[in-house]
Amino acid sequence: MPNFKLTIEYDGSAYHGWQRQNDQATIQGVIEAAIGKMTQKKVVLNASGRTDAGVHALGQVANFCVDTTLSADVFFNGLNSLLKDDIVIKDCRVVDERFHARFDAKSKLYHYHILNTPLPSAINRQYAWYIKRPLDVDKMQAAANYLIGEHDFKSFEGSGSPRAHTTRHIYRAAMSTNEPGHLRFAIEANGFLRFMVRNIVGTLADVGLGQITPDQFKNILQAKDRNLASPTAPPQGLFLIRVNY
Repeated sequence: MPNFKLTIEYDGSAYHGWQRQNDQATIQGVIEAAIGKMTQKKVVLNASGRTDAGVHALGQVANFCVDTTLSADVFFNGLNSLLKDDIVIKDCRVVDERFHARFDAKSKLYHYHILNTPLPSAINRQYAWYIKRPLDVDKMQAAANYLIGEHDFKSFEGSGSPRAHTTRHIYRAAMSTNEPGHLRFAIEANGFLRFMVRNIVGTLADVGLGQITPDQFKNILQAKDRNLASPTAPPQGLFLIRVNY
């Protein structure tokens, strides 16, 4: 039975996250329905990880197995013709039958965008978190440096997260300014807890606003207590950029 690997870009604004839900539109549900329409069979799409409602992806990876004579090119063209404009299949190929998008992933890279300008943006309101008060990016980076390496991230875990443990290894955590007022936080790790990136960003924003010092951020990380960290950053600024295998 062939195993197909998809690389997917999507705008999550209109969806209730990745995971299939009976009464809500989700990325997984919509793509599975399109595959089912092409094959007349029920398939299960395995993703590298779930994204929450309103979160976007430039390089989500998923795989599915189905007994079919359809080629990867047929799926590529057929799915892109069936799906709405806010979901695009960027690549489709047949891979080893043992490949699993989640279990074989070595690391994932996320970007979080913050708009830090005197006025909000009508266009970017669904793709960045608007913060009007000036942020100290240098202090945010000083705090982010404490994330590098292997740590217990229980302080930044959302409730209801299915996991065996809360230890993750962060390879990169970097703030950058592409243009004045447009901040980007890049974080790459071997795995993420539920809401982990958004909880980190919410706390880094408080560092940038002067409400928390970088050393206090370090203490929050080491405390393993979610109650000490800041509120969760909104979903629209978060993008899954790439999954590495």
